[in-house]
Amino acid sequence: MLDLNDIMIFARVIEAGSFTAAARLLGMPKTTVSRRIAALERELGVRLLQRTTRSLSATDAGRLYYEESSQALRTIEGANLRLAEARAEPAGTIRISAPVGFGGHFLQDAIFDLLSTYPKSRVELRLTDDRLNLVENGIDLAFRTGILEDSTLIARKLGSTHRLLCASPDYLARRGAPDRPADLVRHDCVVAGQSTHAQWLLEGPHGQETIPVSGRFAANEMQAVMAAAIAGYGIARLPHGVANAYIRGGRLCRVLDGYTTPVGGLHVVYPSSRHLPPLVKTFIELAARRLNAGADGSDDFAII
Repeated sequence: MLDLNDIMIFARVIEAGSFTAAARLLGMPKTTVSRRIAALERELGVRLLQRTTRSLSATDAGRLYYEESSQALRTIEGANLRLAEARAEPAGTIRISAPVGFGGHFLQDAIFDLLSTYPKSRVELRLTDDRLNLVENGIDLAFRTGILEDSTLIARKLGSTHRLLCASPDYLARRGAPDRPADLVRHDCVVAGQSTHAQWLLEGPHGQETIPVSGRFAANEMQAVMAAAIAGYGIARLPHGVANAYIRGGRLCRVLDGYTTPVGGLHVVYPSSRHLPPLVKTFIELAARRLNAGADGSDDFAII
């Protein structure tokens, strides 16, 4: 019966280039390394290493055996690492990026779940509407909506998003409610963007319609758009979670009930799936569960 430890020692000798260097890496006496290699050669019935007083090299059989066995060793080491990660309590710092105004109960509750369940965890949340380079900015994962750009990032879809058309009761009392999408042309609209003019794509009973809109206020940050709508400055397209919360509270009213924006995807993206830290894996699962828990409308997702 072959001893896997002897095979591992042999691989380290090949990689280190000498018994002395391998012994140092393994933390064992050089004589023990030599003895274990000799035992492996006897068991296999072939010479694996060519030894001289000044050099050490692999025989043809040794090179072949290393190529085949080292791959198996890496597989075993990877399995050991994954098992250790699974048994370990998630700990450390996770750096998250999300759009400004994103999250509502969904994101904050997922973060609080992590902090309360794993006392050794820390969270650094960076809210920005810019799509940051995750590697350059040291970010572990980011939440993104809509169509993803081609990239080397790993993406996992968590759900879908859409927006509702809303206005304050005060605005509707002054200006009336639109009866059809084309009526938006005659209304003040609060625009999420850089300009007070925009093209809104709406989806309703007759398919998709593109409507040119304009207003007195535009902002590239959803909290400002929401505040302007509540203050009565026009009709806004708001994330359905945000809108539903304020509609229930009486501060907003939905207009054009049969129309929403086309559904977009909500994704979590991260740089690589290899050796993903346990804390990151755990948070992704917590976020997914939070989103699924609210899929029936019992929770709100302030999704930009």
